[in-house]
Amino acid sequence: MAGRQAAREPAEAAGSTIRAGELDVGYIDDGSGVPLVLIHGGEGDRTAYATLRRHLGAGIRAISYDQRDSGITVNPPVPYTLSDLGDDVVALLDALELESAHLLGTSFGGAVAQHAALRHPGRVASLVLIATTPSFALGADAIDKLLELSYSDLRNAVDDYFVTPGGRARMGARAARTLTARDPERRARRHAAAREHEIRDRLGEISAPTLIVHGTEDRLAPYTGAVVMEQRIPNAELRAIEGGRHAVGMEFAETIAGWVREFLGVTADAAPKP
Repeated sequence: MAGRQAAREPAEAAGSTIRAGELDVGYIDDGSGVPLVLIHGGEGDRTAYATLRRHLGAGIRAISYDQRDSGITVNPPVPYTLSDLGDDVVALLDALELESAHLLGTSFGGAVAQHAALRHPGRVASLVLIATTPSFALGADAIDKLLELSYSDLRNAVDDYFVTPGGRARMGARAARTLTARDPERRARRHAAAREHEIRDRLGEISAPTLIVHGTEDRLAPYTGAVVMEQRIPNAELRAIEGGRHAVGMEFAETIAGWVREFLGVTADAAPKP
């Protein structure tokens, strides 16, 4: 396996796909070292982690992919659950010939990562949960309001929900550009899956070491949910970003990348700790 991984060609953002289970999955696979799967949020796709990737540095093999009804992934036009999406992560690991990987998920992607860890504990080396929640019920009013917006209105709402005033000045429209347009059927399937997310009573079953990163002013995934995860996941650590909103993974990418490298044991010389 190691030889095949060393010889692999990088998957570029332009449109590489891989057969994973029943899906043709769009993905980006670059860098070498510790495998880290980047799981995008509800309104994003495989390109959403461009800012974070720039700061992850050497020693990390960063793999992002398009979930169902996202980007260039081709999936059957049928309903699915977050459990299905968790299984899709493992199908991707199988396709890439990876026995296990670290998972980093933001928002909806963090929920997918939690379900993957619950269903396939032996395949998940660790979790990094950014701006996510153990339950849709936490922040449901704000989420429902956002999900009812059209794509154009959603882009206009990014400033209020996603970035701090200081972040707007630095980032301009960068956060809005990560939002992906979907037709009503695809949006409806993803929103239905999100609304079923409720694992507060199962957090104690997550065995993977877990780093939780959360903004204290997140309206879509309230900070109280991060505290619940820290308290109930057996091996969890919470790092707060004071005043941070929902797009902390982008706005504070450099800081978070440093925390991720530390958490994964990737040293300054890019060699993972034994």
